[in-house]
Amino acid sequence: MKLSINVDHVATLREARGENEPDPVVAAGICELAGADGIVCHLREDRRHINDRDVRLLREIVNTKLDLEMAGTDEMVKIAIEILPDLVTLVPEKRQELTTEGGLDLSSDNSRLSDVIKELHSKDIKVSLFIDPNPAAVDKAIELNAEIIELHTGRFANMRTEKDVLLELSRIGAVARMASEQGIIVTAGHGLHYSNIFPVVNIPEIQEVSIGHSIISRAVFTGLHKAVEDMIRIIRKNY
Repeated sequence: MKLSINVDHVATLREARGENEPDPVVAAGICELAGADGIVCHLREDRRHINDRDVRLLREIVNTKLDLEMAGTDEMVKIAIEILPDLVTLVPEKRQELTTEGGLDLSSDNSRLSDVIKELHSKDIKVSLFIDPNPAAVDKAIELNAEIIELHTGRFANMRTEKDVLLELSRIGAVARMASEQGIIVTAGHGLHYSNIFPVVNIPEIQEVSIGHSIISRAVFTGLHKAVEDMIRIIRKNY
């Protein structure tokens, strides 16, 4: 299993003081040196953490894979086409939310989303859709010609009883198998941390996890390089 690390929370800490550090670009370099397989950043409409400068510099220095999370707006598509990340993950976005609260709603008209995906593909940018783990969303992702889905694990992360955890894991596993059998690459992310990642690692169809907050939080106490190494040991079962 691969690990991509979201550096948004480094930028959040920087913006708390409105200064220049800590720099998410430097953090990305440390993550790669520690063994990360990719770097994720979410360029939001309000630029609350990652900004345009960060994205441009990340494109220059990231040697593994740069995953640009973004809403499918004209502004963001234009930036993606200029920057040319290795992957764009399309996510829902609300101005008032603290973090992404759920997967894309693919139940209604997706003509706009289809156009966005076609435009990104025309520039050889791979596309992932951030979706809730349900079969209907997978069917829609296939219709839209997305190569990758990222299953939203926030509901799993917030479960409090063993029964609910097992039910949600079963749901995630079933959807992952369904997508994988139809040729879709399956990844997962949101709310994953050093304790709850173990059962997700054991779902064979999930090829990669995206983690940010937990790793950056541990880095406060252990340093970023070690925090990344600790997570890599878990997901590759070297513990």
